[in-house]
Amino acid sequence: MDELMISLSRWQFGVTTVYHFFFVPLTIGLSVLVAIMETLYVRTRQAHYRTMAKFWGKLFVINFTLGVVTGIVLEFQFGMNWSEYARFVGDIFGAPLAIEALLAFFLESVFLGLWIFGWDRLPRGLHLLSIWLVALGSSISAFWILAANSFMQHPVGFVEEGGRLVMQRFSDLITNPYLWGQFPHTIFSGFTTAAFFVMGISAYHLIRKSRIDVFRPSFSIAAVFGVISVAMVILIGHNQAQRMVRLQPMKMAAAEALWETENPASFSLISIVDEENQRDVFSIRIPRLLSVMAYNRLEGEVRGIRDLQQEAEELHGPGRYYPSVTVSYWTFRIMVGSGMAMLALVLYALYRVMRGHLPDKFTLLKYFTPALLLPYLANTSGWILTEFGRQPWVVYGYLKTVDAASPAVSAPMVAVSLAVFTLIYGLLMGVDVYLLAKYTKIVPAPEKGLNGKEKKTESLEMQLM
Repeated sequence: MDELMISLSRWQFGVTTVYHFFFVPLTIGLSVLVAIMETLYVRTRQAHYRTMAKFWGKLFVINFTLGVVTGIVLEFQFGMNWSEYARFVGDIFGAPLAIEALLAFFLESVFLGLWIFGWDRLPRGLHLLSIWLVALGSSISAFWILAANSFMQHPVGFVEEGGRLVMQRFSDLITNPYLWGQFPHTIFSGFTTAAFFVMGISAYHLIRKSRIDVFRPSFSIAAVFGVISVAMVILIGHNQAQRMVRLQPMKMAAAEALWETENPASFSLISIVDEENQRDVFSIRIPRLLSVMAYNRLEGEVRGIRDLQQEAEELHGPGRYYPSVTVSYWTFRIMVGSGMAMLALVLYALYRVMRGHLPDKFTLLKYFTPALLLPYLANTSGWILTEFGRQPWVVYGYLKTVDAASPAVSAPMVAVSLAVFTLIYGLLMGVDVYLLAKYTKIVPAPEKGLNGKEKKTESLEMQLM
């Protein structure tokens, strides 16, 4: 198999997936926040909640639309660039993807249309139900896609027949223990992304004292939402790391640059590695901490790369069975570091909200606008760790990436499509940023309440501005 073609195919799938994953978490989280805001409007009949729902809903629709466009290409790549993978595992992998398209995507798109065009046309309860069904559809969509991905990480519920993996128990696919760590982690990561998105844009308007009646409650709701979400991401992430020690020990060893098996195992504070010679050039490690993280106790064995490599060679034959240690190590730290920074920021935001310091006494408010990039950094680095750390396997323990590529596709063909996709996706990303920035800066006009009369909720200070 042409190594250059395989490398280019991996780059192509990686580039398109990273682009797509910029949109997915915000879609998942912002749909729920918009639904919460409209719920408050229906329950309280206060017009500023309607304004909030429509303002953030407009940004949600922009993000959702471009997310759909970028996601379509990914599924075609399974047949074009990775046909051997599709042949080997298509009986299993195709089922959750088909369910996602037929159930979740149609649920999202139909009820999003009703929500967009149903203002003042649908009964308010039905209109509210529409956006909640959009939010539900987004989560269901994530579940089925992650069910397919989790099989690649931890294959279950299959038998091997005629050189292919064939589904034996569908129930095993949806109860995969890897899925039930990955799914809630992804959902709460989406909630975190939306919380920082809303806080960052609200901070922009609060600094300019525009529509404080809209953006102060927006910031407050997002701060509460964000504290819960970030805390859940960290707790579930800790559980995922413990599961990784059992199910994918090589990924954990690479993420910690752990060359030798240790008990108790030390946590790397910082390591510079020489992968060719499998050694640390420089390292500072904290004794026992990795065992604590892996087993919640001061002792516990964490297997090292050398032992796992030797075991893999005995089982699967000669070859390299560990991923890029440098990539795994630093993406893990970027993800965790971003998460800790977000936790500190959102706790500070909630403290200021509870003290009633929005906006005048909130001294660090201006930093929340650039901080909306933090969840994107964490999401992207986390995805790279998840997929890169599985290498050299595309289906863990059963199919190597080098054996999954399409034999009839040449390197020049992939190179051209890679360049085209990268250019088009870059343009789409530019369109997304432009539209979001454009509509973010527009100060929403006053809305009317449920009784048809405009509700004046602005303070005297705002009316004089």
